[in-house]
Amino acid sequence: MLCRMKILLAEDDPALSSRLRDDLARRGYAVDVAANGIDAEHLGTEWPYDAVILDLGLPQRAGLDVLRHWRARGNTVPVLILTARDAWHEKVAGFQAGADDYLAKPFHHEELAARLGALIRRSHAQTGGAVSAGGLTLDEARQCVRAGERSIALSGTEFRLLRYFMLHPGEILSKSHLAEHIYDYDTERDSNVIEVHVNRLRNKLGPGLIETRRGQGYVFGGGA
Repeated sequence: MLCRMKILLAEDDPALSSRLRDDLARRGYAVDVAANGIDAEHLGTEWPYDAVILDLGLPQRAGLDVLRHWRARGNTVPVLILTARDAWHEKVAGFQAGADDYLAKPFHHEELAARLGALIRRSHAQTGGAVSAGGLTLDEARQCVRAGERSIALSGTEFRLLRYFMLHPGEILSKSHLAEHIYDYDTERDSNVIEVHVNRLRNKLGPGLIETRRGQGYVFGGGA
């Protein structure tokens, strides 16, 4: 499956949107939903999403226009576009506008999750089928982490937090930055709670893997 974190789902079909949001949440993603192109463009401009699922047939502003506006502003967020089954011209136009991948409706949720995961891995320069760093490998299907032969259970928030750390090894990540990426738009963000989850990860993984940089944040795997 995937490699992250915080997703924008821009889809105007309420039934499909609800099913996708629930499925992606079960897979460990924090998901914001936009039901029209204006809201989608605003959210994608204001928030640091790790990927966007973008229906091209959005009301108020077409998905293709939303994508063009993002790219014109230098927004390089990975975008997976959704198109009608036989609309090959939409696929071509989507790629020309800066889309990274497409999926034709109707589709299987497993395929969407696989494409989304590959998309995010590529954006973080990880080409393998699993996220690995610091001697750990994430088990996306079971939402746990492997250290050698040992499997370590994680809560949903711990899983999202560790996944983000593992995708950014050696980088200084502030509490507020981490909170933005592991919670969805509707969740109240308390950056102080991040410290609690970091301490729980240290208790499970060992104290040396996540370093505290006083006044700056945390570094996974040392360095930076």
